[in-house]
Amino acid sequence: MAKTLELQFMNTDGKTVKLNVDSPIEPVDPAAINAAMDDILASNIFFTTGGEFVAKKGARIVERNVTDVGLA
Repeated sequence: MAKTLELQFMNTDGKTVKLNVDSPIEPVDPAAINAAMDDILASNIFFTTGGEFVAKKGARIVERNVTDVGLA
């Protein structure tokens, strides 16, 4: 089971932009995530086709199960 921390931001066009962090340390610390997202916004280093990141939208842990099907 693969886990990813998904950080969601809004860009200038009002669209959601996601940054994914593989294998986050658990349990996650909401205060640390909030501070990291503030730092990302303040640094203004990301730019998308819809403009720069302008606001935090949310953060979540995403789990994914993958099962190989044994084909011959």
